[in-house]
Amino acid sequence: MHVRELFNLSGKVAIVTGGSRGIGKEIATGLGEAGARVTITARREQWLTPACDELTSLGIDCLAVTADIASVEEVNRILADTLERWGRIDILVNNAGITWGTPPEDMPLDKWDAVIDTNARGTLICCQQVGKEMIKRGGGNIINIASTTGMLAVDPRVMQAIGYQASKAAIIVMTRQLAVEWARHDIRVNAIAPFFFTTRMTEAVTQRAEKELIQHIPMGRVGREGEIKGVALFLASEASRYITGQVINVDGGMSAW
Repeated sequence: MHVRELFNLSGKVAIVTGGSRGIGKEIATGLGEAGARVTITARREQWLTPACDELTSLGIDCLAVTADIASVEEVNRILADTLERWGRIDILVNNAGITWGTPPEDMPLDKWDAVIDTNARGTLICCQQVGKEMIKRGGGNIINIASTTGMLAVDPRVMQAIGYQASKAAIIVMTRQLAVEWARHDIRVNAIAPFFFTTRMTEAVTQRAEKELIQHIPMGRVGREGEIKGVALFLASEASRYITGQVINVDGGMSAW
């Protein structure tokens, strides 16, 4: 297979949760640029519709579905709408997530539950429901968005978000276990673990503690727009056909210390 064909997603269908902004929209754009038809989801329509319009303007066949991934019923609606539109699902990117910042001794348990419900429970529900369809079809590709902070401690001057870290650690374990369990179904499951990128979720932290933050990054800066979608395309494509159960850190070298 020619190298251009290795990265060609023409004819493929992808679901990207949390695809209305930030890393999710970047990944959806990248998969679409490679030829995939893309369903993007978010809880709020106000950002979702403009994102879908933007992808469509780029020539990407895009479907927007407003849904909460912590609900089995709403995830099944995402899947049903995608199948009704295109009749198949090849790629699932579990990107949707939330956070709550506070010292660990003060972490409100209702906020802990909310973060775990969206990030860990939501990822599991999406993997379960879309995974069943992939098993039935005889294959598929799942990419979970984890975080370097789910593997390593973080300088508390930069971030105190133990619920977020715990949820991302759960996603990493989930990725590895599902890769082992579903390899026999020809379903590959991998994860991308970014460190800090400039997004709406991280904007306050990067503005408040940029000096302390970049001290831990060998490349001396946070991630930039466009530096995730190539990794996602690699994992979604035939170029990574023999890779499963892996976590790729996109962190400017932070995890190499």
